[in-house]
Amino acid sequence: MKKQTIAIIGSGFSSLAASCYLAQGGNNVVIYEKNETVGGRARQIKKEGFTFDIGPTWYWMPDVFERFFSDFNKKPSDFYELIKLNPAYSVYFGKDDFITIEDTLEKICAAFENEETGSSEKLKGFMAQALDNYNIAIKDLVYRPGVSPLELVTPVTIKKLGQFFSTISKDVRKEFNNPRLISILEFPVLFLGAKPSNTPAFYSFMNYADFGLGTFHPVSGMYAVIKGMKKLAEDLGVVIKTNQNVEEILTDNNQAKGIKVNGENILADIVLSGADYHHTETLLPKSLRQYSESYWEKKTFAPSSLLFYVGFDKKLKNVEHHTLFFDVDFEKHATEIYDTPKWPEDPLFYASFPSKTDTNCAPKGQEAGIFLIPLAPGIEDTPELRALYFEKIMTRFENLTSQEVKNHVIFKESFCINDFIEDYNSYKGNAYGLANTLLQTAFLRPKLKSKKVRNLYFTGQLSVPGPGVPPSLISGKLVAGLISKYNA
Repeated sequence: MKKQTIAIIGSGFSSLAASCYLAQGGNNVVIYEKNETVGGRARQIKKEGFTFDIGPTWYWMPDVFERFFSDFNKKPSDFYELIKLNPAYSVYFGKDDFITIEDTLEKICAAFENEETGSSEKLKGFMAQALDNYNIAIKDLVYRPGVSPLELVTPVTIKKLGQFFSTISKDVRKEFNNPRLISILEFPVLFLGAKPSNTPAFYSFMNYADFGLGTFHPVSGMYAVIKGMKKLAEDLGVVIKTNQNVEEILTDNNQAKGIKVNGENILADIVLSGADYHHTETLLPKSLRQYSESYWEKKTFAPSSLLFYVGFDKKLKNVEHHTLFFDVDFEKHATEIYDTPKWPEDPLFYASFPSKTDTNCAPKGQEAGIFLIPLAPGIEDTPELRALYFEKIMTRFENLTSQEVKNHVIFKESFCINDFIEDYNSYKGNAYGLANTLLQTAFLRPKLKSKKVRNLYFTGQLSVPGPGVPPSLISGKLVAGLISKYNA
């Protein structure tokens, strides 16, 4: 590939990954980030000695991170330290009633057997299938750029065809009757942004990521990964500029010529956007946009979230680093996200207490808590609603974990739909991108390469391969490969 000047919009995982590959190829690469710090959704809040990851808090699929860094003859340990969590997480179903998921499949099988006799053998069979799918998907299929449906047609995928037309929900229920175990097995696909009943059964590879590979924590939080990628990018020659608001993509004769940033025109041979796909296309004249407003309206988006970042003046008990609260109706909350979008009456929620593992996250004797409620994108977001839901989940949290916490809150910060729109130009304030349903998989997702504007490319969770941190790393690699192919 001849040396090109490449302007990248945004500095999230996918943009940083792409920048590394493109710089490695000898290009002049500059990243333009609208916020004060790099990382996109994976930023941090630091306050009164507490550190919170604003965005992703789960480190799954360590092999994807290893594969990324190995492409540059590096290892994750060259940039950050990983701790494997044990327990990985716990799931509450009622007061003082929870199931703990530990750090090996053997221990998890024992927990299942304790819950329902005979379920451990069923789990072993289910996980064998999940491992097979993982080897097909994560080691092969997701590294294809979504250009053609033929990418999905291989001798092994033909044998798996039925799993693309069944769902996770159906397959789990064929084997398991216990509603608590069903909830735990359906939980991982929530990272893909859709209901288990709308997610192809092939995506059981997420269960292998969960039970087979385990859950990790980077010391100092997920932002340590961003800092590692930033260092790698800069070592490769990438220039990163923050506080750079991209106002327009400059075009001439249906070809990208650069970007307008903070009122200044900056020329480039290639423009790559890791920002919100829908927003990026609004930076173009309407005639050059690939996807109409009605196209986006019809798509199934992953949820938004109401997040709270809370400093507690004491250590909390009866919770793990990651704790899920499934003490209410899973289906009802899912309906209130996907089918009849509204604020959930009784929300499931998730809590992370990184200071249980990492002393960098809170002052001694205190606890950092991150609480997340999945929400429908595009609904109303007000300070009053945020306050109401904080009270709801804190009341439940106290009851379920048998401890008093409301009077031990030093401070709380919140982040919700309006913030996703303001900080990330996120379509309807979604948090995770475009859901991975059957009709939104691979070549059916928005394209990495613009069909209407030459030398304009896209990357990230609204494109190929999909939502989540590991897919974002892969997305960066895929788009860099396409740029190299079409701009040689």
